[in-house]
Amino acid sequence: MLIWSIRAELLKLRRSCIWIAALVLPLLSAVFGTLNYLGNIAILQDAWYSLWTQHALFYCTLFAPTLVGIYCAYLCRLEHLHGNWNMVMTQPITVHTVVLSKLVVVSLLSALTQLLIGALFIIGGLVAGLTAPLPAALPLWLLRGWWSLTVQSALLLAVALVIRSFAVPVGAGLLGGFCGIAAVVKGYGVYFPFSLLPLSMCSHHPTEPMQCSGTAFAISSFVFVLVGYCFCVCWLRMRDVKTG
Repeated sequence: MLIWSIRAELLKLRRSCIWIAALVLPLLSAVFGTLNYLGNIAILQDAWYSLWTQHALFYCTLFAPTLVGIYCAYLCRLEHLHGNWNMVMTQPITVHTVVLSKLVVVSLLSALTQLLIGALFIIGGLVAGLTAPLPAALPLWLLRGWWSLTVQSALLLAVALVIRSFAVPVGAGLLGGFCGIAAVVKGYGVYFPFSLLPLSMCSHHPTEPMQCSGTAFAISSFVFVLVGYCFCVCWLRMRDVKTG
C-alpha cells in the first residue's frame, strides 16, 4: 500500500512547475557561490574547499530550506483544495501511510537536489579554473546533507499540513535556514534541526571533521524526524475526526 501511495504522490509531480524551482534554485545557489568565490579569490586560497564554503553558505542558508518548503507545500496543495482531505481520509490506507509516502517523496526530491548541487559544484570549480583534485569527502557531505534535508522535510511537512497557505512552509524554511546558521555559529547547531544541514555538509570548515560527533548528529536528526512524523500523524487523525 505504501508503494501505491508513493506512486500517487509522484503523479502530482508530472508536468508540474515544481521542476522549475528544483532546477533554478540550485543553479542560482551555485552561481552566487561561484561568483562570491571569484570575487574573493585573493583571500580564499584553499581551492575546492574555499569554493565549497561559498556554495554551501548560500545553499544551506537560503536555497535548500526554501526548496524543501516548496516541495512540502506542493505535495499538500491538492489535499488543501476543495475539501480533498476528506476524500483522502476515507481511502483504505492508514494515516501513517499517507504521511510516510509524502515524506519519502520529499526525501527523494531532496536526494535529486543534492546530486544536482554536487554536479553544479564541480562545474563551478571548472569554471573557476580549479585543477586540484576534488575533495574526497564530497560524497559524504552530499549524503549527510540529504539526510539533513529529510529532517527539514519532516518538520516543514508538518507546517504544510497545518497551514493551508503555500507561502508559509516556504517562509518557515527560509527563516529556519537563517536561524540554523546562527545556531551553528553559537555552537548549538546539533540542537536545532535547520542547523544540521550546514553541520553535515561542513559548510564552515570543510577541511575539518563535522563540528559535532556522528552519534550526536544521528540522535538529534532521528529525534527531529520522529517529532515531525508523529505530529503529522496526530494532526491527520484529528482531521479525520473533524472532517474539516
